[in-house]
Amino acid sequence: MHILKVHLVSETPFVRKGNGVNTAFLDSINLLREKGDIEIVVNEQGEGDVFHCHTYGPYYFWKGRNYKGRRIHTAHVIPDSVKGSIPMWKYFMPFFKWYFRKVFSYADVVIALSPTVEKEIRKLGVTTHIEKIYNPIFIDHWKRTKELREKGRKMLGLSKEDVVVLGVGQLQPRKGVEDFLDVADAIPEARFVWVGGRPFGALTEGISRINTRMAKCSDRVKFPGMLDLKDMPAIYAAADVFIFPSYQENCPLAPMEAAASGLPVIYRDIKEYSVLYEHSYLKARKTSEFIEITRRLIDDKDFYKEAVKTSATLMTQFDKNTIRKKLVSLYYALSPYAYEAVDQIPSEVAKAV
Repeated sequence: MHILKVHLVSETPFVRKGNGVNTAFLDSINLLREKGDIEIVVNEQGEGDVFHCHTYGPYYFWKGRNYKGRRIHTAHVIPDSVKGSIPMWKYFMPFFKWYFRKVFSYADVVIALSPTVEKEIRKLGVTTHIEKIYNPIFIDHWKRTKELREKGRKMLGLSKEDVVVLGVGQLQPRKGVEDFLDVADAIPEARFVWVGGRPFGALTEGISRINTRMAKCSDRVKFPGMLDLKDMPAIYAAADVFIFPSYQENCPLAPMEAAASGLPVIYRDIKEYSVLYEHSYLKARKTSEFIEITRRLIDDKDFYKEAVKTSATLMTQFDKNTIRKKLVSLYYALSPYAYEAVDQIPSEVAKAV
């Protein structure tokens, strides 16, 4: 049987390493290499039987030019993702919708990370076949240990006694960083840490306003910037509570990584999550509710234990082995060797491609 060769592509290693898309790209490489049953080539390493890209820039169109009929694109970003990310996004929205229509239409199969993503792709008038496959979570990689907790607290300059509330994401309004700071102002007995940078640099929406807020913060609030992915297990392990106040997401990795580390996670109550998650989760509609739930997690040990169980249950939806099987089946369905693994190919995929 031919060993399938998959060409994985992303522009993030060249320009924007500190974001969820790059993490998802690296996770997909590791996931697909786990069993040794398929060969993976990355970016400039060669050619493959099937093409799978995680980003949407010129590199995507260039590298995919010889893969007609065998192109897969994972839709990490949709037009709504630019809201609150760059200045004057409203004026550019018609262009973004036009461009993403081209991106999704160029693929033979688009992977939607959530029901909301699938719905938004269809609203653009795209007729490309869509498969719903989640981002996988490597639970063992994120599991906290005493050593990781000590390492993370040392990296962040925190003591063993500190109660630590963590936020992770780009420093922009869409991610809810200003709401995070409001929670920090309301709970002076805790330490707050926000990890993340600004991939768009000076073109980040609200940069002056957020910089002003950050400059006025007390030393209880830390901004270590964009950290290397290898350091993040220790950062999660250093925290006691994770807040994710983002206003728009598709299938976010940061809160699931936090959940895998054993943290209670508080989400913003937005419609995307209500159709994405199969299990219950802690949620807050407004800042006052984030404050209330955070305080309760700090003060109520029984509530804290239940919240940790909630995180553990939520992760079961993102089992990496199930997700890997779906991806490999999809690759075979598009490859020249589909007939060699007919039993692996979902009938709806085979019909569509």
